[in-house]
Amino acid sequence: MKASAVFSAALSLFTLASAASSAGSDKGTSKIKLPSTFKPPQAFKNVNLVHVVSVEKNYVKENINVLIENIDKAAQDEYYIPFTADQASRLGGVEVKDRNRKEANPPPFSAEVVEYDPTSNTQYLRIKLPAPLKTGGQQTLGITFYLLKAYSPLPASIKQDDAQFLTYTFSAYAPSVYTTTKQKTEVKFPSANIPDYTKIQDFPTKQGSKLTYGPFDEKPAGAYEPITVRFEFTKPVIHVARLERDVEVSHWGGNVAFEERYTLFHRGANLSSLFNRVKWAQAQYYNPNTYALKEMKFPLRVGSTEPYYTDVIGNVSTSRFRSNQREALLEIKPRYPLFGGWKYPFTIGWNSDAKNFVRKLAGGGYVLNVPFLEGPKQPEGVEYEEVQIRVILPEGAENVKFYTSVPSSSITSTEVTAHKTFLDTLGRSALTIKARNLVDDFRDRELVVSYDLPLSATLRKPLIIFSSILAVFVSAWLIGNVELKFTSSAIEKK
Repeated sequence: MKASAVFSAALSLFTLASAASSAGSDKGTSKIKLPSTFKPPQAFKNVNLVHVVSVEKNYVKENINVLIENIDKAAQDEYYIPFTADQASRLGGVEVKDRNRKEANPPPFSAEVVEYDPTSNTQYLRIKLPAPLKTGGQQTLGITFYLLKAYSPLPASIKQDDAQFLTYTFSAYAPSVYTTTKQKTEVKFPSANIPDYTKIQDFPTKQGSKLTYGPFDEKPAGAYEPITVRFEFTKPVIHVARLERDVEVSHWGGNVAFEERYTLFHRGANLSSLFNRVKWAQAQYYNPNTYALKEMKFPLRVGSTEPYYTDVIGNVSTSRFRSNQREALLEIKPRYPLFGGWKYPFTIGWNSDAKNFVRKLAGGGYVLNVPFLEGPKQPEGVEYEEVQIRVILPEGAENVKFYTSVPSSSITSTEVTAHKTFLDTLGRSALTIKARNLVDDFRDRELVVSYDLPLSATLRKPLIIFSSILAVFVSAWLIGNVELKFTSSAIEKK
């Protein structure tokens, strides 16, 4: 797709976005607070439900495809899904769509976490239907969400060349506050090596790397049947506790600078003995499967230049950057392979031509379109617990608004502040967006920022620089004309 087409689509999204942030505002996720005694009304029935649990990556992805029916006497437009308090704290990326819509990407429904009294262990996800469902009416929902920090290694400690196994516990029945007439649960694994799993009557049936529980007959609201699965996971369990991503826009330099600071952990099995570097070096000749993290690949936008890679010690030279007309790929290798329980903070950055991201509008103003997340693209996936995106705009930028296709339930706050740097007077406008519990499935989601930049703000910096240089020259000239020595006439007068 051409860049102009991308920005045209972004502009059309602005007209639909109601969650835009304006300068000086601070927006948190709107949580409705209700007492712990609240119980969702039994207004719906799940006619048919298919629950798909994917543990193929180092986070859990769940899909609930359900046909719901309004069994109440009045029209209803609120559908609830229950979670425990622990699950709610690790829940992210919630999206709900109409499965019967024929568009490639139908607009999502509104979905938000409802906050209750802390004494309650049950929290709810409230889904707002686009239109009230009449009595006897049916609606097909496709509900997708992610759970972070979901696995536990078993055994918890292994040798550096042993296979890694993870466990995950969940319910054979999809979480629901409504009666479910018919349902089944499918569990997808990264491989067919599943040594242990809970059995319920004649279930599950195993087919390759998939287990199927059900179909089950009618189950009451809140039905729960614990299941624990143990499976082989030959890749690292990458967890980014915090990502700080800065995007700095320079109109005068025609450049957009990116910098990302990672606090990364490996949440897999720990080493049962000290790390043997000699054994590690010898094993690399035949490249065996390993659960250690030894490299990461960062696909960047075509045209990116001047990448750098540092950690707390300094510059790291074990990196490679390939750039051509088709791709820009940054490959990095940490100073040491990362095993379970190890931590590695590091920083990467790069520059790119502003024309790839910034467009000037016909009626004035500018639009910036950048990825909300980039980060490493790994086959095992990456989960992000805390994300802070800071977009630093030129000095004097005003009327700042934004739109992002990242689920609003993951956005925790937004704020526009002043960020002062070299040769600034008032400071640059900086849009800060904070989010929680994201995964690398959202790498392609965009962040669109619109802003106005008056001519006076554009000329402020060069005028200040010119005035400063002129003041230096004038001061030097005045100082140079000061008479600092005694003349003969002055001596004769004395």
